[in-house]
Amino acid sequence: MTPWAEQALNQTRRQFLGQAGRLGLGGIALASIVQHEGLGALASSATSAGDATPRGSVVGGAEPGALPRLHFPPKAKRVIYLFMSGGPSQMDLFDPKPKMAEYFDKDLPDSVRMGQRITTMTSGQKRFPIAPSIFKFARHGQAGTWFSELLPWTSKLADDLCVIRSVHTEAINHDPAITYILTGSQIPGRPSLGAWLSYGLGTSNRNLPEFVVLHSSWSSKASTQALYARLWGAGFLPSQHQGVSLRSEGDPVLYLSNPDGVDVSTRRTMLDGLAALNQQSHHHHGDAETLARIAQYEMAFRMQSSVPEFADLSGETEETLALYGPESKIPGTFSYNCLLARRLAERGVNFIQIFMRDWDHHGGLPKGLAMSCKDIDHGCYGLVTDLKRRGLLEDTLVIWGGEFGRTIYCQGTLTKDNYGRDHHPRCFTIWMAGGGIKPGITFGATDDFCYNITENPVHIHDINATILHQLGIDHTRLTYRFQGRDFRLTDVHGEVIKPILA
Repeated sequence: MTPWAEQALNQTRRQFLGQAGRLGLGGIALASIVQHEGLGALASSATSAGDATPRGSVVGGAEPGALPRLHFPPKAKRVIYLFMSGGPSQMDLFDPKPKMAEYFDKDLPDSVRMGQRITTMTSGQKRFPIAPSIFKFARHGQAGTWFSELLPWTSKLADDLCVIRSVHTEAINHDPAITYILTGSQIPGRPSLGAWLSYGLGTSNRNLPEFVVLHSSWSSKASTQALYARLWGAGFLPSQHQGVSLRSEGDPVLYLSNPDGVDVSTRRTMLDGLAALNQQSHHHHGDAETLARIAQYEMAFRMQSSVPEFADLSGETEETLALYGPESKIPGTFSYNCLLARRLAERGVNFIQIFMRDWDHHGGLPKGLAMSCKDIDHGCYGLVTDLKRRGLLEDTLVIWGGEFGRTIYCQGTLTKDNYGRDHHPRCFTIWMAGGGIKPGITFGATDDFCYNITENPVHIHDINATILHQLGIDHTRLTYRFQGRDFRLTDVHGEVIKPILA
């Protein structure tokens, strides 16, 4: 029995239909590689469709995505997402509640909570005492945007930022909440935001991944929630669309360098032979992931030269390094990663995500939050300022935020100068800059207890719909058929936040 016949007999109807739906995209991916690398003679028509609207300068050649053309002219060409894992405390950073000083150690009124669920970490408390923020707030910029004293550098960006105070989610614990905001579902297995963009837009630089992930170190060295690779994974999309996670120390990508005794021509010969074998395997078994494997090998080969080049900061001036702060010279820090993000944006990477952990302050919040803010404050200022002075901010969408906010009531022991806060999904704050977003505004409002939204609620699906919109994509039309259903990032929800668009 031939391998093809054996596989056909063992295959379920669902597996067959699922693979059949993937072959077209896999063929496009392989055809584009063959067209550039000369690995064989395949039909070139599969790669002929491009975007109706150009996405700007192209470095190293472009490869189209699944969308034959953008749905409307884009305002942004790329996204830099600064993800603060753990849930930053909005009332200590962006959403001042001075009236709460009168409520110190008083119980949260039942009329405010209205029976809303809370986590098991505080559900056993006999009381929910109000913990006013101990930090001072001031207005900044011509916009008069409120910022905490913990963000002296970010506050200098007041007239460039759109601060959204009314974001909400249904998820109340970290992993489902992060999975929800980054994949559109609390249940693992869906493609991440960056993977959707890679799938839809393709790449502007075929020498680098379309989607790059950077992880930052944090100064407190406290234990934090784990971040799983599925948060930047491809889910049921072809695997070449998953994010490439770069290491913060040593070689950015393991095993990227050639071992001793292997030169570039030897590596090229090996990959050509391996591609031929994988193509034979695909011919016999019909698995589209074999084509994705060929694409990934070729990407790794090209990254052998492109990654060392973008990671080499020796050409950056002292003035530029100073913009990002003293930690910009220390690999793995948030400031260092922000500088790398700018360099990746310049080189045509469409989606760059920087993860920063240590925002989960259930106890000792004043000290812990101050350390977390110090880790990121200067880097945020440097990134936005540097993009702006280079003319990149107008078509780069920068996003800062976490998976949910914190409660006004204290978790654990409350004193005048120390408190903790539990998870709060009902309202939290993010900010956006550039990429066609209206600068210098504050959108949305919450009640005096920073517990419920009183004006312009923004669901996390609305955030993702708006991100796609700024890139020229109608979020309802970027879909992928899987197991008999057309899936999309925003599921069956999401509205573009039109009042914040420039």
